[in-house]
Amino acid sequence: MVELHDALGGAKAIWVGHDWGSPIAWAMAAHHPERCQAIASLCVPYAAIDKGLAPLIELVDRDIYPQDEFPLGQWEYFGFYEENFEKATAQMDANARNMAQLIFRQGGPDGQGLPSGTAMVRKENGWFGGLPEAPEVPRDDTVITSEDLEVYANALHKNGFFGPNSWYMNHQANARFFQTLPNAGKLDVPALFIHGRYDYTCATIDSRLADPMRLLCSNLTEAVIDSGHWMAQEKPTEVNREITKWLFQVVPDVF
Repeated sequence: MVELHDALGGAKAIWVGHDWGSPIAWAMAAHHPERCQAIASLCVPYAAIDKGLAPLIELVDRDIYPQDEFPLGQWEYFGFYEENFEKATAQMDANARNMAQLIFRQGGPDGQGLPSGTAMVRKENGWFGGLPEAPEVPRDDTVITSEDLEVYANALHKNGFFGPNSWYMNHQANARFFQTLPNAGKLDVPALFIHGRYDYTCATIDSRLADPMRLLCSNLTEAVIDSGHWMAQEKPTEVNREITKWLFQVVPDVF
């Protein structure tokens, strides 16, 4: 990202991240504040997955994820990757199109207070139980268009899931990297965090997952969108509205 930023001229930028892109954006603000005018993150708060797996487990809601049944909470799938990386990757590579079609689903209130599907992966010996590949399910057209699905499917078929899945094998290195942050990881640049109300893996509304972010960010704005994890696809108008409103209020000179 630093090299890309240099290639684009290096002027202060607004960085926006989602999912595993979020810790990259947060790290730009933490390691390189001189490159950041502001930072926005969708679903994944600061000082969460960028600190490694152990701190995540400490913040698990044990009312939903009893220790004896879900020792890693909703992060059980992290454990499955570490224990069965080749199997997990092969299951996805077997049918990249079905996999892409399966994961892009809208969120809803029905999952409130229930374990996330990610908590079941170790129990069920994989994302699809005993199936060797992702089953075919109807495309959720509220989240992904047929054109976008083909782009994802073709790219994942070409490149495979080794790279994407390797993020989950890197959490110890991520934790060490976080420990090198200047200013003890505190951020003073303007930051926006958008919660997904129906994101039950990165559950930030009724859990403590966002608490470390609140302690470390001195200029934090929070917003909530009624969506699942894929909020940029599911609710693009609402996401853009929250980002634009925040920029007008907190970083008005950008306009």
